[in-house]
Amino acid sequence: MSAGIAGALVMETCFESGVSVQLQKLSKSFESAAGEELSALSEIDLRIEPGEFVAIVGPSGCGKSTLLSMIAGLERPSTGILRVDDEALTGPHPRAGVVFQSDYLLPWRTILGNVLLPIEIKGLDLNKYRSVADELLVQVGLSGFASKLPFELSGGMRQRAAICRAIIQRPGLLLMDEPFGALDALTREQMVSDLQALWMRLGNTVVFITHGIDEAIFLADRVIVLSPRPGRIDLEVKIDLPRPRKWADAHLHTQFHQAMVDIRDCFERRGILHAENLEQPAVQT
Repeated sequence: MSAGIAGALVMETCFESGVSVQLQKLSKSFESAAGEELSALSEIDLRIEPGEFVAIVGPSGCGKSTLLSMIAGLERPSTGILRVDDEALTGPHPRAGVVFQSDYLLPWRTILGNVLLPIEIKGLDLNKYRSVADELLVQVGLSGFASKLPFELSGGMRQRAAICRAIIQRPGLLLMDEPFGALDALTREQMVSDLQALWMRLGNTVVFITHGIDEAIFLADRVIVLSPRPGRIDLEVKIDLPRPRKWADAHLHTQFHQAMVDIRDCFERRGILHAENLEQPAVQT
């Protein structure tokens, strides 16, 4: 992806910079089938600066996906304030692109048609963006699959198409919910590196949900650690590793190791990880 996708997205109009996101005392509760109130998130205070890459990690069920859905404007908070570019968010933001755990491709549209869907919805010139979509598909290994229907592709291939669909909008805010979870290890490593290259070229704001601590540290400017339900911010870790980062080299860096230890220590205190099961990686100074 990297230079190819980034280059394909630089068109006649300039890419707009990333947006800011501000959460103040944000909480979310749901009602169970039995009529009980279940608290998913509790009093989240977080500001994400324009162009910042923020990764969010936490145990299953801590509210990570719920938080992302609220930032996307797909869920409304029970209490608190959510602002995008200092304006209250009341629905889906026009400058946000979303990649969820499921690909949500429309089964009756071709892969190319799915990638171009946001362009069609916005009433933009499809002819202008068709070459961009073709280039995106080539760069993520889907050359020759543009005319296929989603059921003809593997789960990993469908997810890569969903990433193309979000990227083609050139979003000022890119929201990603474990987008590489369906990929094999080698493809995941390549896509992680490609995402970094794309973000560095475009300068958009990214909120990235993952269970992979190493993935979060490699990609992010900051890693936010959520507690078990109801999710609260347990820890914020600033990542100062120089960019561009190389996957293998970053894992050997002292700062990478320290961030890993800090996040795992936080999980240990919550009983999510157990110290005897952890292996300490070699580090370089």
